[in-house]
Amino acid sequence: MRGIRGARREVTDGVRGRLFWAALTAPGIVWLIALFVVPFYAVVAIATGELNPVFQSAVPAWNPLHWSGANFARSWSDLVGTGAFIGPIFVRTVVYVAIASVLSLLIAFPVAYFVTRFGGRRKGVFLALLIAPFWISYMMRMLAWIDLLQNDGYVNKALTFLHLVGHPVNWLGGQSATVILGLVYGYIPYLILVLYSGLDRIDTRLIEAGRDLGLSGWRTFLQVTLPLSRQSVLTGMLITVLPMFGDYYTNQMLSGSAGTSMIGNVIDGQLNATGLQGEGAALSVLLLVVLLVPMLYYVFSTNRAATELG
Repeated sequence: MRGIRGARREVTDGVRGRLFWAALTAPGIVWLIALFVVPFYAVVAIATGELNPVFQSAVPAWNPLHWSGANFARSWSDLVGTGAFIGPIFVRTVVYVAIASVLSLLIAFPVAYFVTRFGGRRKGVFLALLIAPFWISYMMRMLAWIDLLQNDGYVNKALTFLHLVGHPVNWLGGQSATVILGLVYGYIPYLILVLYSGLDRIDTRLIEAGRDLGLSGWRTFLQVTLPLSRQSVLTGMLITVLPMFGDYYTNQMLSGSAGTSMIGNVIDGQLNATGLQGEGAALSVLLLVVLLVPMLYYVFSTNRAATELG
């Protein structure tokens, strides 16, 4: 009897445990469905739908049996086909994001390393000082950059005062450097936080062991700290690079020139243009498919690292 009662108690406890975790995850699942699954399905329905010939508006295809690939074919043709105009813009986006992500890493890693290794009891203060300016809205920070980069702004005044330029530079007139630095400024705090979190978890005894074995400070960093922070770097770059690819607001604020437009600007323009909403939705889905490659690599890399540690 005791054995039966014990078995029943275990079954009851197991059921209660499953119900508890199901109830705990239910709000997150509901929000995920409401804020991601439903909007994404709406985008797919518009991308696979048709165009109303009278009102020139997109007609979503909610039934998968009625999906059409016409918008995807046109978007693909605009991307890589004969006379494609989106292809060069996509290449420009890749170049901008690559340069901005490397610059962000070169700035963020030393900052996170300094706070982690030399911050001491003031780590929280240093981190708050670094992140505090980014609590201001993105639009306000970009407007501040516009004031700084105007012809009579402080940047041009400083450059002319130091005789680095002979006349004010038109930074807001379609400069690629302005857009790239705007991307760096906009997304670098996320990278700093992720790197700080990863570097702070590294066991200092491993670093001390490297120094005890005769490694110099530089070799200890290359052979101990850097390999142990690889996963944090990968996570930070993923969090930084993915939103950069879809960014359109930075270019609008700091340039607005067709010569610096990114793939996000093309999608935004098509979604706001009469008769092109379907192609804009299809292009956004194609961009998501491209971005799945680094996301899948991150998942496999994380699983492999967890297996090695296990």
